[in-house]
Order: sequence, then structure tokens, then C-alpha cells
Amino acid sequence: MSAMEIVELKTLPDEIGGLLSESERSGFRFLRRLVTEWESGRNRFDGKGESLFGARVSGRLVGICGLNIDPYENDMGVGRIRHLYVREACRRVGVGRGLIEYGVCFARLNFRQLRLRTDTPGAVRFYERLGFHAIVSKSATHVWSFW
Repeated sequence: MSAMEIVELKTLPDEIGGLLSESERSGFRFLRRLVTEWESGRNRFDGKGESLFGARVSGRLVGICGLNIDPYENDMGVGRIRHLYVREACRRVGVGRGLIEYGVCFARLNFRQLRLRTDTPGAVRFYERLGFHAIVSKSATHVWSFW
């Protein structure tokens, strides 16, 4: 694989369509939610400490990951990793890890904690290998605390 570049996305790239189609064929609905909320203006990842990141390989968008203030917590110091998706052909080569590590570094500047929710065993293992800890909560399955 060529060198990977992680970039902040200030607009939703046209290439999102390819990721969206692939994710829906695999049964995932969260990228559709990302696109719908972006287009409606409901979530543009533009609040304090928020951002949308893309992973590019040879200029091609191969992964995406969002960072928001956690909408399920009443605490501006809690961020949330959202909508991580990596093209199937680019998995297990560091793209997801790169997106999460970039997001964690970015989040450290504004949040004291990160939360996320996942429901697939592979994703559970992935996040726990990266340092997230399992929690029991109605709104999250994993947490990363900075302090």
C-alpha cells in the first residue's frame, strides 16, 4: 500500500459515495446517517473540538472518521468517535488505526474523555487493542480517558 495521509475534511468529498455504497452493501447504516446529517446541516463536525477526518492512499479516499462533542453526555469535555469506516480492501493495513490515532491526538486538545459505541466483535477487539476500555453505559461501549 502507498503512503497514507490523514486529512481534515471541511467539506464532504464526492468520493464519499463509494464508501457509502460499500458500507451499505455490508449492512452498515452509519455512513448514510453521516451523509444525511451533513447535507441537512445537523452535523458538520464544526463545533468546538470537532472534526471529520479522511484517510487517503494515492489520493483516493479509503476511510473516514468523525469526532464530535458527545451528544449523549451533558458535558463539553466528553468527545465521541463516530462513523469510522474503512474500505474493505484497505483494512488490516493501518488505515483505521491511523484515523483513530489522529482523532485521539486531535481530541486531546479539547476533551478529557472520548467515548464510542460499537456492536461488532471485530470492532470491539480493534478499539480495545488501541487502548479504549469497555464500559457499561446506555450510550457507549468504550471510553478513552486523557486524565
